[in-house]
Amino acid sequence: MKQLLVIGSVNMDVVSNVKQFPLPGETIHSSGTKFVPGGKGANQAVAAARAGAACTMVGAVGLDPFGDTLVESLAEKGVQADSVLRKEGTSGIALITVNEEGENNIILSAGANGKVSEEDIASGVQWDGIYAVLLQNEIPWETTVAAIRSASAQGVRVFLNPAPARELSDDLFPLIDTLIVNETEAAVVTGVKVIDFASAEASAERALAKGAASVIVTLGEQGCFYASAAGVRAAVPAFRVKPVDTTAAGDTFIGAYAAACTDGLATEEALRFAAAAAALAVTRPGAQSSIPDKAEIEAFLISHS
Repeated sequence: MKQLLVIGSVNMDVVSNVKQFPLPGETIHSSGTKFVPGGKGANQAVAAARAGAACTMVGAVGLDPFGDTLVESLAEKGVQADSVLRKEGTSGIALITVNEEGENNIILSAGANGKVSEEDIASGVQWDGIYAVLLQNEIPWETTVAAIRSASAQGVRVFLNPAPARELSDDLFPLIDTLIVNETEAAVVTGVKVIDFASAEASAERALAKGAASVIVTLGEQGCFYASAAGVRAAVPAFRVKPVDTTAAGDTFIGAYAAACTDGLATEEALRFAAAAAALAVTRPGAQSSIPDKAEIEAFLISHS
């Protein structure tokens, strides 16, 4: 089986549910608070593993009690977590507020994620047998860039989701096999404001012109747009569902898409598979707890064919 490697963040999400978000200076009551394993890297790894990929996670947690919980949670969800390091200090924490419409606000505290170093990648990653590496932007950017360069040099495909959003240097684009961005990230990375499929295509074209092999722009409830340097273009609508919590929906899409590609699915089939996974995720509360497995995704696709 082809191997997928995820290098990125591992967080404990502290999730509070509210009727509506507070105004500046306002104190409001939460209807409940949960502690849920999360982090973009870990979420995407779990999504990939539950979607059927053989997936290994590289990252770091702290020496606090959350660290054990986070590593155990990854292993329980099918992710190979032996390469998750323990660092002095606290684990990464995300403070998440979810309103009645399922929208969320997030504050990140990097913790151990901020200590993942280039040396950790150089000494801890074996590229032999890896089909693709999936990266985000919740560990130090220098470390992510080092991983991109190392993977590309070894002929390993690079899937990059630069989230939180940041600009990319022009020399990185030719090293990226699949750039995956939402509307906000697309605007930062390409300078094109994305509001619909037409503007998503314009944004993707700009990234392709800089050397990326393929680009996916996700547009939330509208769906996603795919473009490749080989000339393939595809607009895939989202499935219509009633959202409960949008936390990790994007991560679920990305992890499921990477898993589908690793499994050899054709592009449009992989995009529909990922869209189905994300649709299921938004109907459930939490981050990793909302991520569906492969059987659920396939059943959803059959019921919506």
